[in-house]
Amino acid sequence: MTMNTTTSHALRPVIFGEVLFDRFPDGTAVLGGAPFNVAWNLHAFGLEPLFISSVGDDPLGTQIRTAMQDWGMDLSGLQTDPTHPTGVVDVSIQDGEPHYLIVPDSAWDFIQPAALPDLPANTLLYHGSLAVRQPVSRHAWQVLMQAPQQRFIDINLRAPWWDAANLATLLNGAHFLKINADELAEMVPQASDTDSRIQHLFDTLPLEWLVVTQGAAGALAISAAGERLQIKPERATHVVDTVGAGDAFSSVLLVGKLKDWEMTQTLQRAQQFASAVVGLRGATTTDPEFYRTFKAQWQLS
Repeated sequence: MTMNTTTSHALRPVIFGEVLFDRFPDGTAVLGGAPFNVAWNLHAFGLEPLFISSVGDDPLGTQIRTAMQDWGMDLSGLQTDPTHPTGVVDVSIQDGEPHYLIVPDSAWDFIQPAALPDLPANTLLYHGSLAVRQPVSRHAWQVLMQAPQQRFIDINLRAPWWDAANLATLLNGAHFLKINADELAEMVPQASDTDSRIQHLFDTLPLEWLVVTQGAAGALAISAAGERLQIKPERATHVVDTVGAGDAFSSVLLVGKLKDWEMTQTLQRAQQFASAVVGLRGATTTDPEFYRTFKAQWQLS
């Protein structure tokens, strides 16, 4: 991996992490994985993400590669693992909320550092916490960390695939952090309330913005300068499942960062998009019209 210094000054999103199939109780299987969902959405919005992951040398891997190719995505960061299978997650819905059984030792656990693509000179790197659960992909992430960049971390604490020590390493140097209220409590158990937990994160990380999603209560965004913004969701007219709603929200947070939107506007648009995604089976759709409506409203070329 080398730095390409011939690109423009505009930030390009680089998305690192898992790609897999979410398998639902009704027998359907939908492409997923938080980083993949974000990359898929960003491409639909015209932002040309570089997605870095790995799939197996198997029919599911071929299906992912074909889907990305048909969607027009950059395939240069997608590795093929001859040994480990393409990732799958079994999704169950309990009390209206998705629960996930994440199969271990999947191809995305073995993203090879030596096979990483060249990075653009100006990078906004998005990643979560799940993709660094195994040493090989964690090493690949460490290699990516050597390049100058801005970082957007979308924490996804999935037991038993995280611990406090690795999480602290992962968060070191984060500029933008998105978490949900439950994860915030898990990350800062020594604090007794939300405000104290938020303050602890700003005291220990070089954050510019922290976004805490709160389910039906919406989302809270706090800046290093002390700005505090709250957005509450409109009532969704049609809910199929909530899988990918958080990824949809993150996608538009990234769009807002890349397009220099004001944070209030970014939050409103992120909530609007997430409220639409819950009407899908799974986190994404291959229907360009679904995205075209938002592109027109937000004046994305």
